[in-house]
Amino acid sequence: MALRDSSDTNVQQVASDIFCEFLEVSIHQILHVRGLYPEGIFERKKKYGVPVSMARHPDLSKYISDTVQGIKLAMKKNEVQRVTVVILSQDRTPLERFVFEVAPVNQTARQNDDRYFVELEQSLRGFLLRINISDSMLGKLPEDSTFNILVYTKGGSAMTVDDLHFAQEFPWMEAEDTLYTMLDPKLVPLKATGSGKILKMQLYVEEKKNKSTDVS
Repeated sequence: MALRDSSDTNVQQVASDIFCEFLEVSIHQILHVRGLYPEGIFERKKKYGVPVSMARHPDLSKYISDTVQGIKLAMKKNEVQRVTVVILSQDRTPLERFVFEVAPVNQTARQNDDRYFVELEQSLRGFLLRINISDSMLGKLPEDSTFNILVYTKGGSAMTVDDLHFAQEFPWMEAEDTLYTMLDPKLVPLKATGSGKILKMQLYVEEKKNKSTDVS
């Protein structure tokens, strides 16, 4: 992560750039760790000093990149509450939800030095390390599992990337959140940032309790 001069840059924009850079890597890593795609389509890289796996398949990589760019537009307007990577069974039943919750940006960082960004980079490193071991905390997924990405705005609506149009205005269409909701899921906390960070965030997984019955 390149450090930025916080006195000359809008804090919300900087936080949006950092979060979306981290989010894109995290989505790739979740897909790898949970085995949604063959090992051969991933290549090993490093982010924040942590080994990560990035998909090389051009369509998948572009899909994730375009999605994150769309999220960034909403993030810069401070409209995003959380982003959810939903893992679905073949019949579109939600099995897992990796939930990234984002709190309002710490605007006092505007008058401070790069220590905020150094602390945030260290924190994001911890998030990736937790994603790397999340497989040991979760049950097995069916081999034909798929995924989708939802974005929740401050208005409370959920928006699926299948309904996003990446025009300049970035118009959103409301998704049917009931299709992606689990009843009484098992909650698996992964990590949260401290109160002093420029960007406050927590990550947890909601897991379908009887998911094992979906695995042959």
